[in-house]
Amino acid sequence: MRAVAPLSTAAARRVWRRAAAVCFDVDSTVCQEEGIDVLADICGAGDAVAELTRNAMGGSMPFHDALEARLALMTPSLAQVNEACDAVSLSPRVDALVAALTERGTAVFLVSGGFRQMINPIAARLGIPESRVYANNILFDEAGDYAGFDANEMTARAGGKARVVAQLKATHGLSPIVMVGDGATDMEARDGTAEGADAFVGFGGVVVREEVEKGADWFVMDHAALIDELDVVE
Repeated sequence: MRAVAPLSTAAARRVWRRAAAVCFDVDSTVCQEEGIDVLADICGAGDAVAELTRNAMGGSMPFHDALEARLALMTPSLAQVNEACDAVSLSPRVDALVAALTERGTAVFLVSGGFRQMINPIAARLGIPESRVYANNILFDEAGDYAGFDANEMTARAGGKARVVAQLKATHGLSPIVMVGDGATDMEARDGTAEGADAFVGFGGVVVREEVEKGADWFVMDHAALIDELDVVE
């Protein structure tokens, strides 16, 4: 992983205001919950999975290992995943933020270590096309029972969010790109490759993670701060 010194807050705000694209983490950023923890509660594995989630988001456990271990504990059915979708709520003002970015011509992506089956409905609520969702994919058999996950998704491994950003730059020519999220895997979007995010905005509106608060280029506690910054005239 490349070493990247954080920008000053002022510099990060300038990048935010001229961003061609913004990539949002979903759990504890776009949504108020960790979707995998909601699903784990429904599957009866809440405590064990929550501990693995903390390890993954804090950076002390490789993401791919944590993902595989959590799914093995849960073995969620399609019916349980659908039930979890109904238990997830949007963070305050995130809908207004996505609308403001879209109106000004900024491309909005959801880049998550969560699951497409839970994130696609959230994208639909926010008016984000499924083609702009990068997430993991749970596999089910014909009966709707758990059959593993797609290990080929970019977000299935540590550094995956950085690879998504690099691909967006290479394929779509989008620059600058800002990553917004609450966890260490989100900060990797800036640090993981030479073509990573141009700025990382740490979000603490749901949970404040010390490593992220210290390492972010700009740290905010609510989405309103991001909306307000869009109106700043340089």
